[in-house]
Amino acid sequence: MTDAPVVSVRGLDITFAGRIHAVRGVDFDVFAGEVLGIVGESGSGKSVTALALSGLLPPVARVTGSVRLGGIEVTSADAETLRQMRGRDVGMIFQDPATTLNPLLPVGRQITEGQIAHGTLRAGDAEARAVALLREVDIPDPEGRVRQYPHQFSGGMRQRAVIAMAMAGRPRLIIADEPTTALDVTVQAQVLAVLARRREETGAAVILITHDLGVVAETAHRVAVMYGGRIVETGPVEEIFRRPRHPYTAALLRSLPRIDGEDARLIQIEGQPPTPGALPAGCVFHPRCPVGRARAQCRETEPPPVPPGALVGAACHFPDEAGDALAPTVAAKAAAPVASAAPPLLEVSNLHVAFPIRGGLLRRQIGTVRAVAGVNLTLRPGETLGLVGESGCGKTTTGRAIMGLIRPSAGSVRFDGQEIGGLRPKEMRRLRRHMQYIFQDPYSSLNPLLTAGQIVAEPLRIHGVFETMGGDAYVRGLFDRVGLSAGMIARTPRDFSGGQRQRIGIARALALQPRLLILDEPVAALDVSIQAQIVTLLQDLQRDLGLAYLFIAHDLAVVRHISDRVAVMYLGRIVETRQKGALYRQPLHPYTQSLLSAVPVPDPAARGGRGRIVLEGDPPNPARPPSGCAFHPRCRQAVAACSAEAPALLAIAGEAGMVACPLAEAGA
Repeated sequence: MTDAPVVSVRGLDITFAGRIHAVRGVDFDVFAGEVLGIVGESGSGKSVTALALSGLLPPVARVTGSVRLGGIEVTSADAETLRQMRGRDVGMIFQDPATTLNPLLPVGRQITEGQIAHGTLRAGDAEARAVALLREVDIPDPEGRVRQYPHQFSGGMRQRAVIAMAMAGRPRLIIADEPTTALDVTVQAQVLAVLARRREETGAAVILITHDLGVVAETAHRVAVMYGGRIVETGPVEEIFRRPRHPYTAALLRSLPRIDGEDARLIQIEGQPPTPGALPAGCVFHPRCPVGRARAQCRETEPPPVPPGALVGAACHFPDEAGDALAPTVAAKAAAPVASAAPPLLEVSNLHVAFPIRGGLLRRQIGTVRAVAGVNLTLRPGETLGLVGESGCGKTTTGRAIMGLIRPSAGSVRFDGQEIGGLRPKEMRRLRRHMQYIFQDPYSSLNPLLTAGQIVAEPLRIHGVFETMGGDAYVRGLFDRVGLSAGMIARTPRDFSGGQRQRIGIARALALQPRLLILDEPVAALDVSIQAQIVTLLQDLQRDLGLAYLFIAHDLAVVRHISDRVAVMYLGRIVETRQKGALYRQPLHPYTQSLLSAVPVPDPAARGGRGRIVLEGDPPNPARPPSGCAFHPRCRQAVAACSAEAPALLAIAGEAGMVACPLAEAGA
């Protein structure tokens, strides 16, 4: 680091509509070559702070305080000064690369248009420069890709292209706002490696905004924790993770499922984060804090902020009690699954799902996408089977085919001994009382025109059992079971937080007293603390009701915490299925090994010491799968025979599991 910070923020306050206090008195510095991680839940003010640093806030925002970047006072700069600053002094990497890139322009043109606008690159040299930048961020075949459009890039390639765009002018500050949130763990590892390499090459300062504490632990030098619009704690990453001094930081760390942790019950943070327009008096965290909830000082007086320019500090009246107050007195174990010697509740045999590719004026079929290719699964009552893999591997298609929402091309799905493939619609509706689906997005899966009570009661009315099941009293009981108060029944979905909406979706799924829940990324859109609440709720429901779960996810830490067995998918096939403990302890398939090694661990001491396997390239196109083993083009163990024949799932000696790799060896 140099003595002078690249960016210096003092007393930053941001208000919307005169009453929504989104950011309150934020102070921090970032130095050249340094990565500052800003963490916190949705609504904490992270992204609004980032927009203020680059002068991108809308005119309705009232900004006070100081943001100095390269000698420019950003808060009072005119439009032309800000335009010159962007790209030259600061580069932005936004969360969703699909919305960052213009779908109507080639990617190469977009990467260099900032340099052309600033007069640092001639238009005639733009394509060669774009090719060089794409090569620097590991885009394969940059000469061919430079003229392609964003829709022709995968999600990971789009994010790497956005990194190339942000770094093209070699800015002194890079602001990365949730740059890996929408990416698979393997692609996330690629993107973070590219960002780290480019930072080292240019010496840029980086502000990394994220809710993923594992990413922060592996990439950041310092951390600033935000809550209720304030920075409540800041310090070196090792110090924050080893000895947090604010109860909120300690609670975040303890609510996080870990791939390297024990099978203990997650420690929840009670309640919901505050909304910027309705902040509580005193310390904003006190309604959820075991230290301050019962103390008048915390309820009435807001703690002083971390001193401006301080490298270490916590905005807490009782920082020395933060860690001990949240430590559990007994290491509570997660609820055990219901023991069952009964036959499988769900049996999936040789399931295939294919979608036609149509083109031309007559929309004739010109190809086929084999989304699911011969999947076999079993699930017993009271058991949780985790189904994991990268985006596009067929996880969600498998779940929807089991539910009957997609017609399989071939294969068998048996529920409680009954084949469901040939059922008539009336028979299928009757069977669906016992099989329910919980979707990833808790907002789009709820009808915005209905109240929460009407949403939960809807399946009861569809099946004609509303009165016989108990009517309104039964609905109130469902709300109570999922941790929602009866007073919320008359509200509409927009009046709820993300975690509360997911609880409504769970209550709706439970209404008909099902035996099987298919959960499709049920916590992917939730903050860490709310995620812990939902995972714990699901475990309690399974223990009390004997439910079976098919838990579809890409977060391997959550899957480890909730599952009994795990099945790993790659390009439509199961490549490994085993008991959770065995798979996480000694993964056998090279793809499973790569997946697990790529998961960030929230422990700075483990940085660089886990033997990470960074997969090269992206998953193949399911419309043109490679010959033989679909994974062999990316596999570090592949031999010539791997490209000749697709391996079958083989039983693993000495345990109840299977792996589709003849070269797999324990501990490989």
